[in-house]
Formats: sequence, C-alpha cells, structure tokens
Amino acid sequence: MENKNSFIENLKKYHFEFKHLTVLFIGLIVLQLVLSFVHKASLRNFVENTQEWYQQHSAEKFANLSTTTLELLLETIQLSSSSSEADKRRIIQFFDIILNQQVLQQNVEEICLLISIGDKIYTIDDGKVLYSFFITKKIEEPDATQRHLNAVNIYKKFKSTLEQDEQILNIRSDKQTYHLFVPFVPRGEFTGAFYMRNTADVSFIQREIVSNYEETSIIYSALFLLGLLAMYYISSYTVKERDEAQKLFLEEHENSLKQKIDHDKEALFTKRIYHTHHKAEKVMGFIKEDLRMLEPNNINEIKYRVTKYSNFISRVIYDMKWYDPPIQTIRNIAFKTNLNEVIKFIVENIFNRTARKTGSFEIKLNLDEKVPIIHINEFVIWEILEPLIQNSIDHGGDNKLVIEITTKYFENEKITRLFIQDNGPGIVQELLEKNESGIKKLFLENVTTKMNNQSSGYGCYIAYEISKLRCGWNIDVENLPDVGCKFTIEIPH
Repeated sequence: MENKNSFIENLKKYHFEFKHLTVLFIGLIVLQLVLSFVHKASLRNFVENTQEWYQQHSAEKFANLSTTTLELLLETIQLSSSSSEADKRRIIQFFDIILNQQVLQQNVEEICLLISIGDKIYTIDDGKVLYSFFITKKIEEPDATQRHLNAVNIYKKFKSTLEQDEQILNIRSDKQTYHLFVPFVPRGEFTGAFYMRNTADVSFIQREIVSNYEETSIIYSALFLLGLLAMYYISSYTVKERDEAQKLFLEEHENSLKQKIDHDKEALFTKRIYHTHHKAEKVMGFIKEDLRMLEPNNINEIKYRVTKYSNFISRVIYDMKWYDPPIQTIRNIAFKTNLNEVIKFIVENIFNRTARKTGSFEIKLNLDEKVPIIHINEFVIWEILEPLIQNSIDHGGDNKLVIEITTKYFENEKITRLFIQDNGPGIVQELLEKNESGIKKLFLENVTTKMNNQSSGYGCYIAYEISKLRCGWNIDVENLPDVGCKFTIEIPH
C-alpha cells in the first residue's frame, strides 16, 4: 500500500501538457498500425505454410491413389487377346477413367503413364493404347510423347532414383505446381511411372481468411481509434481547462507577489527611515548644544561642525525620498572625500561627545596619511562607519571598552583597508556562520546581538548593503583570538 501511494505521489509530480497527449495519441495510432501490419503478415505467412503443406500432401495422396487404382485394376482383371469385345470395351473404359477423367478433377492439369522399354520412354494417356500395351507389350498407336515432353524430360533425370527407391517423387516447379512421379509396379514389376501435374490453387481460402481478418482489424482499429479520439478530446479539454485555471492562478500569484514586493519595499524603506531618525535626532541635539555654546572666539569651529551636522541631516532627508537613490549620488568623480577626516569628525564630534558625558568607552585612532582620496560621498561613508562603531559600543560590556580604528593603504594592491576592533566580549559564533548565499548572519536583516532583543538588527545590515552593493567595497567581521571582534572593510582604488 505504501509503495502504491509512493508511486501515485511520484506520478503527480509530472505535468502533462497538451503536446504530451498529442505525442501519446500519435504514438498509440502508429503502434496500432504496426501491430495490425505485423499480425496480418504473420497470418499470411501461416496460411501460406499451411496451404503449401496441404497442397503437397493432397497432390501426393491423389496421385498415389490413382496409381494404386490402376495397379489393382490390372491385377484383378484378366487381359487376353481372346476377350470379348464387351469385356475389351469395359476394360478400356476403366483405363480411360483413370487416365482422362482425373484431369477433370480440380487442380489436376496433366496425367500420363510413362513406360520404359529398353532405353526408350513412351507416354500413354489413352485407355485403348494402354490395353494394347498390356496385351502385345508394345505401343501400336502414335506415341503421345510430344504432348508430355516436359514430363518425359523430368522423368529421364530421376528414372534411376525411382527405379531404385520405388518412392513417390514430388518436384515443385513453382510456388503451386507439383510434378508427381509415382512408381508404376504392376504385379511387382517396375514398368515405369504414373505422372501427374497438379496445380493446387487454394488462394481463395487465403483471400477469404485475410479478408475476414482485415474486416475484423478495420472494425477493431475503428473502435480503437474512436476510443482514442474520445479520450484525446476529453483529455485535451481537461488539460485546456487546467491550463486556463493555472494561467489565472499564476496571474493572481504574480499580482500577489508584486503587491508583497511593493509592501516589503515600503516596509524596508520605512524601517530605514526609522533607523536613521534617531541618529538625526541626536545630531539635531548636538546642533542645538553648539548654538547655545556659540561665542565670538569659537564661531568658526561651531560653524564648521554645524555645517557638517546640517549636511548629514540633509542626506538623511534625501534618503527618505528614494528607496534606491541614484548611483551618482553615492559614487561620483566629483566627490573627493578624505577618509581619515571623515573618521576623525565622526569620532570626535559624534561618539566622543557622548563618551565625555558617560566615560564608558574610549576610541583610539591609527590613521595612515597615505590613504588616497575616495570618490564616495562622505555622508555615505558616515552611514557605513557609524553603525559599525555603534555596534561595538552597544555590545562592549561593562568593562572599560577600547575601540581602535585603523586605516592602512597597500600601494602594491591599490587597496585601503579599514579596521574597527574592540576589546569587548566578541560576537556570538552563531552570527558568524554563513547562509546559503555566503553572507554572515550578522549582516542579514532583522538580526541582532542584543540580549533584550529591542533592536531591529538593522545597523550592520545597512552598513553591509551600502558598502557591498552600492560602493563596491568588501566587508567582513571576525572575533579576535583573545577578546573582542574586528570589522574589516576593503576599499579598492
């Protein structure tokens, strides 16, 4: 029962189309025609073999019967020259019946008696001549050899064999004609041979059998074809209805997927806005604080900071307008960004302002002055670095956290590598595992390392998306051998 259910389930996996039914239909028709042809040829061959055996057996039996009759007749009657005319006519009549009347039988075309006298062969096909031969032992009437010349020629070839074996000799000259030579041995003495040419034509039997079979085959084929046509029509109609239903289902499914994709895009866009909103809020707080601290002696410093803050706010607002911002607003030859300056500004004017208030962490910089100019919008770089540094701060633990940011330019490789590492507890090993696409789980959407699970797990995802997919940078994360973790960003030039 289990195997049957398994077979049915496997069969359901196959999807039969209209073309499959067409091929199946044509294949069955061709196979039926081939089967009919093979069966007809087999039947014809069987009938021919049976006919051949019957023809040979029937012809030999008929020739042997005629010869035996003639021999028995000679043994039972008294032949003498003193016989009365009535007896003579009666005996001659018997001979004529055997020699001539048999030709009237169906399929018998020629009969004669071949008599050997010395080296010469005579043919007798008349009762009077035969009677005279048995009385006088010689042929007095004109010889009939010319009428049976073919029989004489064949007899000459096989005379010795007949005389030695005294067995019926059956020679077939064509498909249906038999030349039969039956040894003629009256009173035990070999005198010659009784010849009969028999053309046994029973083709009418074959025609009747084949004709009846063809009629049956036509009726069967017609019924078979009618059944196939009915099945084909029903199946094709069913497949057509199924295809139409599937088409409507696929269209509905496609519309549903489009709606889901649009909804997911809107949800993703909304989450990104919410994620950057609190950063913009924090920056706005810094702007307000700087304005309160404004004095004549620090006006240029505050002006520089407020300008940077304002530009970041503008970038955040700009990102709210686009789900996929144009690439030229991210990468452009017109952008000439100093990576080290961006890092210094973010650390000094974002994170250190918070650190001076809380004293919970320390950020150290180790920047390579050889790092070339980068043609990336500086606020896009800000969006990449800020979540990674914030991640180290959020998961740094209760001990004194030290974050080290390093840049290093490798001139031979034309690559700048940026490292962000800390001495915190590190990242849970599960989040460092890769999915089927080769992306570590930490960089996936909605993945968080916070124990209270209040974060949406969106910061590292944004950093990965912008750096990998929009800027063309490689980004990776790993735990250090002792303590802490390290983010690595490779920037090609």
